[in-house]
Amino acid sequence: MILNVSDLTLYRNQQAVISNLNFTISEQQHFFLQGDIGTGKSTLLLALLGFVPIHTGNIEWFGNQCKTEQDFEKLRGPVGICFQNAEDQLFGPTVLDDVAFGCLNQGKSRERAYEIALEQLQKLGIEHLKSRPVNLLSGGEKNFTALAGVLAMQPKMLLLDEPTNGLDSKNKTKLVSLLKDLSLPMLIASHDDGFCHQLADNVLHL
Repeated sequence: MILNVSDLTLYRNQQAVISNLNFTISEQQHFFLQGDIGTGKSTLLLALLGFVPIHTGNIEWFGNQCKTEQDFEKLRGPVGICFQNAEDQLFGPTVLDDVAFGCLNQGKSRERAYEIALEQLQKLGIEHLKSRPVNLLSGGEKNFTALAGVLAMQPKMLLLDEPTNGLDSKNKTKLVSLLKDLSLPMLIASHDDGFCHQLADNVLHL
């Protein structure tokens, strides 16, 4: 089991946005969260990595209960997250620099970090963007750059918040293909029914 959530309640603006939630995610499972705007999908993803405090309940990753900041800090890297707004996690100055950033933070040498970053750009078919300043990327290019940066850190699990935002049909098809080829469990918040239908093993409606 990768993730076990039990009796989880989360508050936002002093009101419960998620109440007594229970679910589990196993190896290589593509688990989708769906629901209207304001139902707590993004809040839940952030809480799973300790960015939003838990009101009540338990979060267990890889068999270990997570309560403290130290518990969650250990997960950031092994559990990769792509935010709903990709630009929130792009540091630049160029695409290659950005994708190498996480590897450098993991303690890899500069040479190895940039080697991994370039390999990841090649895998995602965006090597041609390597020298592009991140502020000059389109919305879709930002999405793929953010994903490349997360994957370069070799996570054991992916959390994706509305990953098809800003993507045209061609790039949605590309994203589905890329995610299917990854042997990783994923928790994906998405309002895109077509995307969900192509990829989901399990769907939880909030």
